Amino acid sequence: MSLRFGYGTNGLTDLRLDDALALLADLGYDGVGLTLDHMHLDPMAPGLADRTRRVARTLERLGLAVTVETGARYVLDPRRKHGPSLLDPDPAGRAARGELLVTAVEVAADLGAHAVHCFSGVTPDGTDPDTAWKRLEEAIAPALEAARAAGVPLAVEPEPGHLVGRLADFHTLRHRLGDPDGLGLTLDLGHCQCLEPASPADCVREAAPWLRHVQIEDMRRGVHEHLPFGEGEMDFPPLLDALDATGYQGLTVVELPRHSHAGPELARTSLDFLRAARAKGARA
Repeated sequence: MSLRFGYGTNGLTDLRLDDALALLADLGYDGVGLTLDHMHLDPMAPGLADRTRRVARTLERLGLAVTVETGARYVLDPRRKHGPSLLDPDPAGRAARGELLVTAVEVAADLGAHAVHCFSGVTPDGTDPDTAWKRLEEAIAPALEAARAAGVPLAVEPEPGHLVGRLADFHTLRHRLGDPDGLGLTLDLGHCQCLEPASPADCVREAAPWLRHVQIEDMRRGVHEHLPFGEGEMDFPPLLDALDATGYQGLTVVELPRHSHAGPELARTSLDFLRAARAKGARA
């Protein structure tokens, strides 16, 4: 089985980072989706380079691969969830988000991460689509240049309700930017179940050339709610088979950001579920 499973630290926010990493290694995970946040490798606090080096040593000692994620809710603004975004009406706000992404690329390079995850943000009220796309193109450009220079792809996630909300929107962004080498895709498999017209397995096959990061959880059609495995409607053995068949080499990271209160137990049961689903698919 070539798939490598990770767990997102945004679902382990009640644990210190060292404890979270040790837990995942003990459970047998291959890696971690590390969300840069005030409780886990705060990108805004002093001494980031030294703290990053310590985390890199810990990851190496534990044998964990890593993807850097940038979906922390209040890391830039303590009063606005995910604000400011790359679409913010204020140029300074857009620049702040862009600077965070550049920092994330630098951290990722120092950690040996295989990708940096990001998303576009919600189109602000009163903003026409063409303006929103132009803002996104301009605001993401420094991070793409940093990603190209560092050799770490910037993997944009289609997020329900955002300007880049579906796979088709990712391709719109890709074409508008001229299909740059540093741009990749984060595919959340639950989002495919939630709102894509194709099945999750077909989404994987369609997205294969651009896949740089994968997130996974259970979900129901039409409801954007990240659920523990077995509580949604997804059929995982054929989905994991489809992902494996693409030759994807990165991590497939469990994404349960609203379940941190039960993080350690869910980390255990999630890996058991994924291994069983993978074995079932392989036997079939």
